[in-house]
Amino acid sequence: MEHVPALDEDLKKTLGPATAKVLAEQLGLHTALDLLHHYPRRYAERGELTSLAELSDQIDEHVTVVAQVADARILTFNGGRGKRLEVTITDGSGRLQLVFFGAGVHKPHKDLLPGTRAMFAGKVGMFNRKLQLSHPAYEPLSQDASDRDAATAFANQLIPIYPACAKLESWKIAKCVDAVLPSAQDAVDPLPAALREGRGLVPLTEALSKIHRPGAKADIEDARQRLKWDEAFVLQVALARRRHADSQLPAVPRRPAPGGLLDAFDAKLPFTLTDGQQKVSKEIFDDLATEHPMHRLLQGEVGSGKTMVALRAMLAVVDSGGQAAMLAPTEVLAQQHHRSVTEMMGELAEGGMLGGSDQGTKVVLLTGSMGMPARRQALLDLVTGEAGIVIGTHALIEDKVQFHDLGLVVVDEQHRFGVEQRDALRSKGKQPPHLLVMTATPIPRTVAMTVFGDLETSVLDQLPAGRSPIATHVVPSKDKPHFLARAWERVREEVEKGHQAYVVCPRIGDGEDDPKKKAAEDDGDKRPPLAVVEIAEELTRGPLAGMSVEVLHGRMDPADKDDVMRRFAAGEVKVLVATTVIEVGVNVPNSTVMVIMDADRFGVSQLHQLRGRVGRGSAPGLCLLVSEMHEASPARARLAAVAATLDGFELSRIDLEQRREGDVLGQAQSGVRSSLRMLAVIEDEEVIAEAREEATRVVAEDPTLEGLPGLRTALDALLDTEREQYLEKG
Repeated sequence: MEHVPALDEDLKKTLGPATAKVLAEQLGLHTALDLLHHYPRRYAERGELTSLAELSDQIDEHVTVVAQVADARILTFNGGRGKRLEVTITDGSGRLQLVFFGAGVHKPHKDLLPGTRAMFAGKVGMFNRKLQLSHPAYEPLSQDASDRDAATAFANQLIPIYPACAKLESWKIAKCVDAVLPSAQDAVDPLPAALREGRGLVPLTEALSKIHRPGAKADIEDARQRLKWDEAFVLQVALARRRHADSQLPAVPRRPAPGGLLDAFDAKLPFTLTDGQQKVSKEIFDDLATEHPMHRLLQGEVGSGKTMVALRAMLAVVDSGGQAAMLAPTEVLAQQHHRSVTEMMGELAEGGMLGGSDQGTKVVLLTGSMGMPARRQALLDLVTGEAGIVIGTHALIEDKVQFHDLGLVVVDEQHRFGVEQRDALRSKGKQPPHLLVMTATPIPRTVAMTVFGDLETSVLDQLPAGRSPIATHVVPSKDKPHFLARAWERVREEVEKGHQAYVVCPRIGDGEDDPKKKAAEDDGDKRPPLAVVEIAEELTRGPLAGMSVEVLHGRMDPADKDDVMRRFAAGEVKVLVATTVIEVGVNVPNSTVMVIMDADRFGVSQLHQLRGRVGRGSAPGLCLLVSEMHEASPARARLAAVAATLDGFELSRIDLEQRREGDVLGQAQSGVRSSLRMLAVIEDEEVIAEAREEATRVVAEDPTLEGLPGLRTALDALLDTEREQYLEKG
C-alpha cells in the first residue's frame, strides 16, 4: 500500500526538499494539513467545445477544441540552443497553430503526429497576427463514435486554479495536493457532530476532497459552505473563550459620586447630549459599575460625539477615586484631545491649581517629544494620583510610567494600535482596568464580530444638534480643468465669508519622499502623487494669493505642528495644506471646505474620515474630491460612492467589498497571514452571526472544551505561537 502522509508531516518527506522549500518560503505551507487548506482560488472550465472558426472572438479565453494534426515541425533558435515545436491543427472550419518550447517539445512531438485527432485545451493568444495556443493540454482521441462524449467530458472537467508563485505554477501545486489528498481522511473535525448534522454540512474529509477535486459545481458549493463554517466557528469559539475568561477577572467597580466631578461637568455643558450619547453612556456606566473589567468598542460616525462620551466615562472613574488614561495614535491627535478635554472641562481640569475647582482634577499630556521638566512633572502627577486624567501617545506604555490607581483605559483609533500596546497599558493597573476602545471608522457588524469579537459593541450613529450636512462633489481635473479653477474660487469665497479651508495631499514633498521612488512604486508611468509643499507654493502664488496658507505634515517638529494647529484653530491661518495627519480628531468648527487632491489615492473610509473635518459648526460643509482618473475607472466609481452618501457604515461595506479580506483582518497581525481563507466577512454575514451564537453556547456549556477534542486541536492550530496575538489584532 502506498504511503499516506500524516497531516503534521513535513512536506519534505512527501514532495522532496526542493518543492517543499518553495512551498514553505513562498506560500507559508509546511505540512500536509497546510497544503490541504491551500484552497483553489477559482476553477477553470476547459471551455465548451469550440470550432476553430470561432476562435478570433475568444482571445485570452480558455477554450477546448477537437481537431486533427495537419503538420508538426521542430524549429531551432539561439544558434541551435533553443527548440520550438510548431503544430498546425485543423477541424475543417479553420486552422490553428500550437507552440511548445524547450524541454517540453519532445512528448508532444511523439504524440502529435500528422493525422492524429485530439482534444486541445488552452488559452487563445495572438502572435505575429496569428491565433495560437501556447503549451496547450491535449488528450489524443481514438477514431470511434464515442469521441464526442469523451471530448465533452474532458471539456467540462473543472480545473482547480491555486494561488501560486513564480517558482511553482498552479498545475504543479495541484500535483502536490494530489500527493497529500489521501491524508484528508485523518483530518480531525472541529465541528461538534450535532452542529454539523443540524446544519446539514458535509463531513470535513468530504469537504476537503470536494474543494480540491470537484466532480461538479455543486461539490464546490457543498465544500465551501462547510469550510466557511469551520473558519467562522473556530474563530468565534476563540473569541468567546476570551470573553468568558475576561468575565472571570476581578475589577474595581467604578461608580460616579453623587454631586461629584461628573455632575459638576454635566451642569456646565452648554448643550444637551443626544439620545445616542445618553444610551451609550448608560451602557458604559453599567459596565463600569460591575466587578469585572469592561471591554467595550465604541464606534461612531465622524463627529457623532465619541470624545464627549469617553470624557464622561473618564470623569466617572476619577469621581470614584481612580485614574483614566487615553491612548491616541499620533502626537497631533493627543495634543488635540488634550486641548479639547481641558477646554470642555474648564476650571474642572485645574484641580489643585490656583483658580481651579475644588471638585476638579489635573489633566496631563504625555508624549515622546515633551521636554524633560514637563515630562518629569507629568510622571510625578500620575504616580501620586494628582492627575486623574492623562492623554498621551504610546509614550504612556513605557516602563517608567506608573499610575496611582488606573481604573479606565480609553484607546482611540483602535486599528492603529497593536494589541501588545493595548495590553501593556492595561497591565499598569493594580487590578485589570476597564477598557473602552473607540474607532471613528464605522465597521460593518460582521467585521466587528470577527475582528473585535472579544468586545461588546456600542454604536453612535446620530449627529449632535447643530452639525451641518456636508455636500461632496467629484472634480474631474483632467477632463474639466475649469472645474478645478472653480474649486479654488469656492475656497476663496468661503474664506472671504470668514471661514477656513483644508487642502489635503497624499505626499509631503519635502525632499525626503523622493518622487522617482514614488513613481516606481506606482503603475507604469503615472506621475508621482501631489505634494503638500508644492501645492501650498502653487496656491500662494496663484489662486489663493494674498491669503494666509500654511502647511502641516508628520515630519514637522512637534512644536511647529502644534503651533500651526493652534493658529489654525484660532482662525489666524485661513487655509491649511496638510497630509492625512488631520484625518482624525482635529476639530475646527469654523472650517467649511476641504479640497482633497489626488483623491483616488485614498481609501473610501479615509476619505469619509477626512471629510468629517468640515461641517462641524453651524455653516454647511463642502468637500471636493479632485481626481485625474478617467470617468469609467474603478477609482472614479469609488469617489462617486463617497460623494453619494454620508453613511459611514454603508461606505465601510463598499470599502471592504473592494479590498481583499486579508487587508481587513491582517492589519496588525505582525505579518501573519489571515487565517480566513474561505470566509468573506461581508458576504458571509449570516454564517458569522450564527457561528457566534453557536460558539457562545458551546463555551458557556464547556469553557475548557473538555468534551470537544477536535475543536481544541483546531484552536491550538489557530493560536499557535506565531498567531498568539491573532485574536487581539489591534
